[in-house]
Amino acid sequence: MIPVPGFEGRRVAVFGLGRSGITAARALQAGGATPILWDDGVSGRMQAEAEGFVVEDLTRADWSGFAALVLSPGAPLTHPKPHWTVERAHAAGVPVIGDVELFARALHALPEGRRPRVVAITGTNGKSTTTALIGWVLKSTGLSVHIGGNIGIGVLALPAPTPDAVYVIEVSSYQLDLTTTFAPDVAILTNISPDHLDRHGGMEGYVAAKQRIFQTQGDAALALVGVDEIWGRGIAADLRGRGRRVCAVSTLSVIPGADAQRSEPGIQTAAHVTEAWVQGSGTPPRNDGIEAAPGSLTSNGQLVADLSTARSLPGRHNAQNAAFAYAAARALGVSHEAAVEGLLTFPGLAHRMEAVGRLGSVRFINDSKGTNADAARQALASYPSVFWIAGGKAKEGGIDSLRDLFPHVAKAYLIGEAADAFSVTLADTPHIVAHTMERAVELAAADAAAAGGEQVVLLSPACASFDQFPDFEVRGEAFRAAVLALGAKPEPAA
Repeated sequence: MIPVPGFEGRRVAVFGLGRSGITAARALQAGGATPILWDDGVSGRMQAEAEGFVVEDLTRADWSGFAALVLSPGAPLTHPKPHWTVERAHAAGVPVIGDVELFARALHALPEGRRPRVVAITGTNGKSTTTALIGWVLKSTGLSVHIGGNIGIGVLALPAPTPDAVYVIEVSSYQLDLTTTFAPDVAILTNISPDHLDRHGGMEGYVAAKQRIFQTQGDAALALVGVDEIWGRGIAADLRGRGRRVCAVSTLSVIPGADAQRSEPGIQTAAHVTEAWVQGSGTPPRNDGIEAAPGSLTSNGQLVADLSTARSLPGRHNAQNAAFAYAAARALGVSHEAAVEGLLTFPGLAHRMEAVGRLGSVRFINDSKGTNADAARQALASYPSVFWIAGGKAKEGGIDSLRDLFPHVAKAYLIGEAADAFSVTLADTPHIVAHTMERAVELAAADAAAAGGEQVVLLSPACASFDQFPDFEVRGEAFRAAVLALGAKPEPAA
């Protein structure tokens, strides 16, 4: 756990007693604060009382006595309307913060020479894989690495900081909205596409939330920005205009905004650029970047890394994730050779393009983390032909944006609430409404085997899971169980 100082002897309101709320209360208490906890659900309050915390109805509390409100990222800060605790806090002049901000303050309270380094990752898609990949690469070199945040362990539940440690933190737009001093040494924005717009009041608010990952970085910090979309390009241009150190990552043939024909400033290789940054020498180039293509990373036409043997990094999107991981590792002083070796040995992230089994010539791929159409696009584009399991609780727009990839679909098997709507969208593309995961896996496996040759059954739902499952992890495990129940053999680790 990471104790949070700065609130000694003061009352701090904590609303929302899920993983982040309870952990924040523990960290505040360890730092000398008196956390006052509340949750709309009885079970959360009972857990807090069982741990000996003060549980107080915040609807009746005197808010003038609070030093801060620590808000669960699940509670709306601004849209569709501010949560009632936010309104109470604002009326009393109480700052509203989250667990990532507490983490930032805990590190900032340390003497400068004792602070660990922080890599933070956000984005609409790819952030969990990039987080896990960076953690793997850094750990493989012997560094002391702690991975958490929006993935796995809550950030304040990670081990207490030591000067040699590196924290690799996934942060969501909800968490970033609750930060004011968070200043990672390496900040990564993988990509941006419309998502969670109801919580941010539209695309402008969503982009602004993502951009906050760069807001308080110091001059020596590195910003890694995915620039395939107009929003990323705008953010990269803004950061460069303010003299910040920026490395663009693109899956296009030329880094947008860079002139590959010019030698000055041109596109520098990531190895050259980050070596200069690590050593603290030289002026950072303004149009440096990495081009990510399936199986390779290049810069200025020169090969940076051959990923053709990296079994857990198929497709263009995983090449982009690898580019972020490579550049982050190099910025932290990892050698070129060690960074590439880490990429090639990455075992993959559970529920994200995870090979879970093989039955004869049929491979089963678990991409349960593909909870929106853009994420499913990356998975569908990775294979020339798939037997696709999709559906769940649909996001806005459904799968309309995937029509250009329907030729990749040998047949679709639709589950959950979205099944009927997706059936209409698929139209003449072969499909069947299977309703349940077990039935979808059974039908897809039989059809893939009948097709002959090497085939892929892909779960990439393009939907949230909440209609049939508590979360995407449980959905992915249901897929794995159904696959193994057919007699499929787990695939060996990469």
